[in-house]
Amino acid sequence: MGFVMKVLKSILFIFSLILFFAFNSSINGQKKISEQTQECLDCHSDIHPGIVHQWKESLHSQITPAEAMKKDKLHRKVSSLQIPDSLKNKVVGCYECHGLNPKNHKDTFEHNGYMIHVVVSPKDCAVCHKEEAKQYSGNLMAHAYDNLMGNSVYKQLVKTTNGVPQTKNQSLNFKHPTKLTNAESCLYCHGTKVEVKGFETKETDFGEMEFPVLTGWPNQGVGRVNPDGSLGSCTSCHSRHDFSIKMARNPATCSECHKGPDVPAYKVYSVSKHGNIYNNNKSKWNWESVPWTVGKDFTAPTCASCHASLIVDESGNVIAERTHKFNDRLAWRLIGVPYSQAHPKIPEISKIKNKAGLQLVSELNGEPAKNFLITPAEQDKRNKRMKKVCSSCHSSSWVDNHFKRLENTIKETNKLVKAATSLMIKIWNEKLADDSNLFDEAIEREWTSIWLFYTNSTKFTSAMGGGGDYGVFAEGRFQATQTLMKMYDWYKQHSKMKKLSAEKK
Repeated sequence: MGFVMKVLKSILFIFSLILFFAFNSSINGQKKISEQTQECLDCHSDIHPGIVHQWKESLHSQITPAEAMKKDKLHRKVSSLQIPDSLKNKVVGCYECHGLNPKNHKDTFEHNGYMIHVVVSPKDCAVCHKEEAKQYSGNLMAHAYDNLMGNSVYKQLVKTTNGVPQTKNQSLNFKHPTKLTNAESCLYCHGTKVEVKGFETKETDFGEMEFPVLTGWPNQGVGRVNPDGSLGSCTSCHSRHDFSIKMARNPATCSECHKGPDVPAYKVYSVSKHGNIYNNNKSKWNWESVPWTVGKDFTAPTCASCHASLIVDESGNVIAERTHKFNDRLAWRLIGVPYSQAHPKIPEISKIKNKAGLQLVSELNGEPAKNFLITPAEQDKRNKRMKKVCSSCHSSSWVDNHFKRLENTIKETNKLVKAATSLMIKIWNEKLADDSNLFDEAIEREWTSIWLFYTNSTKFTSAMGGGGDYGVFAEGRFQATQTLMKMYDWYKQHSKMKKLSAEKK
């Protein structure tokens, strides 16, 4: 009897050990952490506890790629069909991201016996998220750096906005802005060019260590040019190091760059009926469900539900496929251009030139550069995708009339911009202003504010289903027409002064 009890106790002890280790292996995937990542955590838990805690809260720390791939297509977040065997059965930790593709990264350096890099790029993320990376590469955002800094027209705007002004011989000139100034202003959102300028030795808690010297860093802009040659930053929306889908779906994340007055999306959304419902009910929503079910998980659109997320109804029928090419559901290019036209065919809009040689999608008279723009058939296709999202909550008459209003607003604001631009061209032709830089004189700034700010607010208010005063008195129609009046008064005054000056001679 005693022998039997001893055997039973031994069996129970072994069983309890099995349960103990099985339980502990599920906590943050501890048993499945690679040796390399564990070494990272051993040091960085003390040095960077915030980063480590964020990672431990992430899905990356809790599930292996192999486990993620077992989910059915509708519920899967990993889009790659094949993942290297060396990565499949370990959770995605420090080394799995910072140790990928070391030969492709110019910022790779030796660190405690491992070759790692500082900047994790979309090419790295593509190992597991192939489709998302591919879609994003065809997105305007991925090319945001060169679309700004590689465009001679917009570089003038950057120069006269960020450059230090100087007065000399009764003239006002602008110095070229420094890289540091650009990095914290326009390129904060557009993305910097991150370059390796050598290596330096630093004293750390663990002695002297060598690190790469990076310019354009830190940055998480949408069009960041990375040391491995890739474009973009996944952390623009999925913040390091928790890479949360909840954060990417939250409108506040988009507001970091889309707040205006040049891109007033978040301001308009906040005061719209959609924004009102969101603010009232957001605490009740399921922000992390994949797919995202209309009515069950959320009850009003967010930026992500309209432009990116995989949306289904409560029967599991797909309303909109997931996309990281954010204009897939957009027929019109509304922002950052004098005239709203159909979306460009290519994301590298700095490659587009109008007949006058300017890198714009239209002529200054409003004529579209048609060869570079999507066709009406493609516009209709994209509108149907967006309308399907709208129709999950609204009737067809509501949706159709909404889009009619938007197209009417686009036509009217384009006419308003044409009136202002025609006057500006008249001012240039009569030598009342110099057109060598379109943004360095007060009258040119008045013209710019009409299309860069006021008609933008008007169009966003219309496109996003309301925003009240943002379409009228809060940087909307009123300010646009008022500024045009100022331009006209300026023209009459300076034209008269020039004529009087000529008569005196």
